Amino acid sequence: MMVKAATLSLPGISHAFFTREGGVSEGIYDSLNGGTGSDDAPARVAKNRARMAAAVGVGPQRFLTAYQIHSPQVVIAETPWPGDARPRADGIVTRMPGLAIGVSTADCGPVLLADPQARVIGAAHSGWRGALFGVVEATVAAMERLGAARERIRAALGPMIRQPNYEVGPDLIDRFAAEDPGSAGFFAPAQRPEHALFDLGGYVAARLRRAGIAQIEDVGFCTYADPRRFYSYRRATHRAEADYGRHINAIALAAE
Repeated sequence: MMVKAATLSLPGISHAFFTREGGVSEGIYDSLNGGTGSDDAPARVAKNRARMAAAVGVGPQRFLTAYQIHSPQVVIAETPWPGDARPRADGIVTRMPGLAIGVSTADCGPVLLADPQARVIGAAHSGWRGALFGVVEATVAAMERLGAARERIRAALGPMIRQPNYEVGPDLIDRFAAEDPGSAGFFAPAQRPEHALFDLGGYVAARLRRAGIAQIEDVGFCTYADPRRFYSYRRATHRAEADYGRHINAIALAAE
């Protein structure tokens, strides 16, 4: 049902990179679909999210995700927000005990962060757009505003699409070259001319290191390559499926 990172297995902090296993959804959503933006039955998504909330020690109303827009926008969570009033953002940070914050993914890179001394946590949704335009840096900066210190922050990268399965075209390659000239090493030759295989996980980790984060763990799973355990937007597209499930990747401070 979940993958955990040793880096974040800390007293008073719970976290999980949830897989697709252990839920109630059926068909292409089988089974732990947490995607409120999917076409799955809302009641089943709600049951799945309640199971995930319980796994990290909070009630369903305190299990928060944002309306993600592939941006560097970050919000501070102080109280629960209604599901129909989710902020538009790709990073969430909090210092509130008993409040779980998470990001939804289906190939993009989830990043969970914690400063165990300051008791400040963060979650970032880092696809190529978010990574390129600074969502992890913005999340770290927001954590600092709550009292975290970047030299103490620990970060874990969850399951995402990995380089052997992430072929990109010349437009994306050119965009990275223009916006971040040092990124060339994260692109490897692909079989098709003018295409490349992009190392999203390596690039996100590099952006974390640039931000001063030294304690980084990557759990290493590929969403595209493992259909039994993971949803994948790209795999669903290649199979011409009508929709796809979404993972939730969450972290919470234990209630005091």
